[in-house]
Amino acid sequence: MHIDSADRARVSAAIMAAERKTSGEIVCVLARASSDYATMPLVWSIILGLAAPWSLVFFTHWSVERILLAQLAVFLVALIVLSVPAIRVALTPRRVQRAHAFQAAAEQFLNRGLTRTKARAGVLIYVSLAEHYARIIVDEGVAEKVPQKEWQNAVDLLTGHMRADRIADGFVAAIEASGDLLARHLPPTPDQQNELPDRLFVI
Repeated sequence: MHIDSADRARVSAAIMAAERKTSGEIVCVLARASSDYATMPLVWSIILGLAAPWSLVFFTHWSVERILLAQLAVFLVALIVLSVPAIRVALTPRRVQRAHAFQAAAEQFLNRGLTRTKARAGVLIYVSLAEHYARIIVDEGVAEKVPQKEWQNAVDLLTGHMRADRIADGFVAAIEASGDLLARHLPPTPDQQNELPDRLFVI
């Protein structure tokens, strides 16, 4: 999925339009991956390396030295092949991917200042491409007024566009839905200020 300058501008414009209707603050983050999953190739290479000698012991008459060399070769080849980023992610169990993605989203929520707004009305829209993961995290000022289940429509809009490889459209749709939801529960105030950047962060 590719995001160009025009896509970034569309997302920024959508955030500004949504925030004019509410005292909430929306931040969008697009991650290429939530983790590098660096340990997975090593784990699988060790497993393959340990398994390799058994078939050689039973089905060949190779010497111990030759079998050990074959075991080392299997380990090294597997480590090189499995270190390809897409393969690393594919080797990682789905529940582990989701745990990493959730942790990364929570870190972005803190790092982007969403807990430091005056009304505690920050909303993070987070997408991680490698894990096909999308989540909306809200600060306590929003959570007190908007039930968590009401954000599902925005998430569904986002993931639907992701599946069609239209990530920018997904962000815009999720922002608009989030803005409408925030407008109903957290209308704008006379003294409100734009506290966070109206942009898409790509990491």
